Amino acid sequence: MPIGGVNAPVPVAAEATPAVDPRLIVRQEGVKGYLGEFRRRLSSGELGSLPVILALIVIWAVFGSMNSSFLSAQNISNLSQQIVGTGLIAIGVVFVLLLGEIDLSVGSVSGLCAAIFAVLEVTHGVNQWVALACALVSGAGVGLVQGFFFARVGVPAFVVTLAGNLGWNGLMLQILGASGTVNLSGRDIVSRLYSTVYGQQIAAYGLATAGVALFLGASLVDCGRRRAAGVPYRPVTDIALRTVLLAAVAYAAAYTLNQYKGLPLALVVLLAFIVVLDFVLRRTGYGRQVFALGGNIEGARRAGINVARIRITVFMICSTMAAIGGLFLAAQIQSASQTSGGGNLLMNAIAAAVIGGTSLFGGRGSTWSALLGALVIGSIQSGMNIEGLSNAIQFMITGAVLLAAVVIDSLARRTQKAAGRV
Repeated sequence: MPIGGVNAPVPVAAEATPAVDPRLIVRQEGVKGYLGEFRRRLSSGELGSLPVILALIVIWAVFGSMNSSFLSAQNISNLSQQIVGTGLIAIGVVFVLLLGEIDLSVGSVSGLCAAIFAVLEVTHGVNQWVALACALVSGAGVGLVQGFFFARVGVPAFVVTLAGNLGWNGLMLQILGASGTVNLSGRDIVSRLYSTVYGQQIAAYGLATAGVALFLGASLVDCGRRRAAGVPYRPVTDIALRTVLLAAVAYAAAYTLNQYKGLPLALVVLLAFIVVLDFVLRRTGYGRQVFALGGNIEGARRAGINVARIRITVFMICSTMAAIGGLFLAAQIQSASQTSGGGNLLMNAIAAAVIGGTSLFGGRGSTWSALLGALVIGSIQSGMNIEGLSNAIQFMITGAVLLAAVVIDSLARRTQKAAGRV
């Protein structure tokens, strides 16, 4: 309507500027865009697996220059078997760390379940499959008990699992009896899983091919789904580059293993658990709830997540993985004894998860962290054993590496807070 004899202008709504995902701009700028995105991620504390990969390269370069046998096919093959037990336990620790909690009982649980299997199968003549099932169910049961006290009763996880570390170790000694040691037959399923090596070259190359194909297929499917949903997706050229890099690493590893005995079955088992549980964490509703709980427990509770159920099941997964890792460690030395699950196993398992990139503050990490961390710790121990250094030196160096990983994690988290990303 006219105001004071003058027609007032009709306000025109400003055109909304469509929000553009910065990742799309980065990919459109090619190499320059990726370098800029890389600098942005570093400045905001999003380091990912970069520190541990660089550390692994440095460790291999140092020990390789000190002794050529360190990078020999025989040593690499032996290393791939030796890290399996610790790596399996570390996978379970990753789940607990994602909640921002800790499990100090994994060492004792691994020894307890190895003792249960050995006593049932060797001493009492129980069918090996039944003995194996009893050991795994016992591991899950331990996690259920500890998870119940933590999630339902409200006892801090540190206290519950510290008590478990003592209690389960005592139960292991009771089960082993006066002898204190039960030797495995070497013909049982656990020993065969650990000692079997596929000497045919097609086995290692076939696994490498299957892994690369699985990664490529999953990436393309994810790209198609995101494109159909109208959300940012990874371009095909990006997927192709990542696939080529993965193929280079996979085939190099396969070639190295084939230069000695071949592909160890124990390594295949470790990789299978990593892939399956990584899928659970990243591609299922349960996994998203674990991450949500570790990122913001109160927000997760208000979102309707059953906090107690997630906590209990995570501790059950951790203890079950400890049982599986303990069985492989028993197969490695062909016995279950009073020292099973002792020594520096607990610290190595936790250190492997943390060094591999899983945050102690919860909400960030993956099962691949267990593999990377176990490789770092195993490489340090292997290199120092070749050089004839004492256990005291090994402990100090491993402790320094662990401290460095925690410092990097803390600094990264502080940088993320400053950048408004936490």
